[in-house]
Amino acid sequence: MLESMGALTGSPWIYAVVAVSVLLDVFLPVLPSGVLVIAAATAAAASTTTVTAAAGEATGHVPSLLVLTLCAATASVLGDLVAYRLAWRGGDRLERAIARSRRLTSAQERLGTALSRGGGALVVIARFAPAGRSVVSLGAGAAHRKAKEFLPWSAVAGVAWAVYSVGLGYFGGQWLGAGWLGTAVSVLALFVAGGLAAVVIRRPQHPAAVPAPGAPAGT
Repeated sequence: MLESMGALTGSPWIYAVVAVSVLLDVFLPVLPSGVLVIAAATAAAASTTTVTAAAGEATGHVPSLLVLTLCAATASVLGDLVAYRLAWRGGDRLERAIARSRRLTSAQERLGTALSRGGGALVVIARFAPAGRSVVSLGAGAAHRKAKEFLPWSAVAGVAWAVYSVGLGYFGGQWLGAGWLGTAVSVLALFVAGGLAAVVIRRPQHPAAVPAPGAPAGT
């Protein structure tokens, strides 16, 4: 697998593969787009190290981490926008499609409550949670939220996710090497972030205590 990823990273096609995977991720949350971004960044770190050690004598394409980040972030926002527009026009068909998926139904209920509490900041947090991106984008469109209220936060979420994922792959490759260990630790860190995001979203909001009539105000 690592050999295949190395061959793919050595080709300019890596940017297109990452972009397509991230874009489609909003419709197929099972796609391992985050793992692909991390693996590509890890291989890029290894390629950079090889080129540096060889004093420029190595051949082949060395991916740009900046271009890789921009591809992932742009594809994330475009995917959100497409899902948002489709959900806006989807109506009953979308509701029936979501109802057929227990996972999406459960996630929609949790994130719907969370978004009503926290607004745009939770769009960013949900980008890291499993299926969070799908539910937020489809939910925003189905609820006919204004684009100017959703897309800026989608852009922030896409950039934050892309920078985090590429950073994990790059520094994991630099510190632990481009073998299984570096990739596995970086992927684990991505899953940990997703788990923490899910915990934050699921956390119930405790209403502020209201003093009883005649009771002294708290300090």
